[in-house]
Amino acid sequence: MSAHRGNSAPAAAATGSSWARTVTGRLVEVDQNRYPTPSLRLEQLTHPEADYMGSTVRDHDPDVVAPNPISPDSSIPHLPGIDVSSNQGSINWTGISSSLDFVYAKATEGTYYRNPDFTAQYNGPHSRGVIRGAYHFAIPSNSSGTAQADYFISHGGAWSGDGVTLPGALDIEYNPYGAKCYGLSTTAMTGWIWNFVNEYAAREHAYPVIYSTTDWWRSCTGNATGFAKYDPFWVANYASTGGGALPGGWGFYTFWQYADHGKLPGDQDVFNGALSQLKTLASKG
Repeated sequence: MSAHRGNSAPAAAATGSSWARTVTGRLVEVDQNRYPTPSLRLEQLTHPEADYMGSTVRDHDPDVVAPNPISPDSSIPHLPGIDVSSNQGSINWTGISSSLDFVYAKATEGTYYRNPDFTAQYNGPHSRGVIRGAYHFAIPSNSSGTAQADYFISHGGAWSGDGVTLPGALDIEYNPYGAKCYGLSTTAMTGWIWNFVNEYAAREHAYPVIYSTTDWWRSCTGNATGFAKYDPFWVANYASTGGGALPGGWGFYTFWQYADHGKLPGDQDVFNGALSQLKTLASKG
């Protein structure tokens, strides 16, 4: 069974095979094809240390406005977590670990930046029994999806399936350096994401989580639906009504970033399920 569902066929012929676990736990064969990389419009990369999961959202998405809405008596399922980057620097994990079930830390951006605080932000939660993961801030106009997946894997994004390490996450959102969709057509952007997703899945044997907003996804991929069969979705929606409308194909969110600030460091997130399900996502099964 092929794990690739694009809007048109990739250019290259498949070579070899690899298997990876999808969002539903199925093992499927990963497509080894790769879309050709479009002509790149290299950005002037001036502030990678300031780019983080959701850093562009408030300035672009009119539906993402309300701060920190979840309360202890909320009916929204909320297994609490955070995502962090070099903006948070050194974190007192001993003081906050009892309030968390998971942490994602920024590892990389493009093929040129590594979070200097990543090791402490990745290992700190783990040493205190908190499930952890790594994420990559995508810059599709800078290099190919395949190259960025490889860079991410080599610098913190690899997956062990040990029950305490979540699959890597692809943070793909509004361009912090220029045009909203990085100058790519919806077809080119969809191909770029497939290249990242399939490269990660082929090498790590788990499909990565995809983080975005519904507005960005609809605008920049043409609301591509195929990824929902394979990748968990992490929606950014700062509203008290839950994750809100989701992009094409996804019937539920796996993670929800509901605020870009709160009582805990970094962005405030929830996992949509029980702790046993979170551990399953972190396991090879």
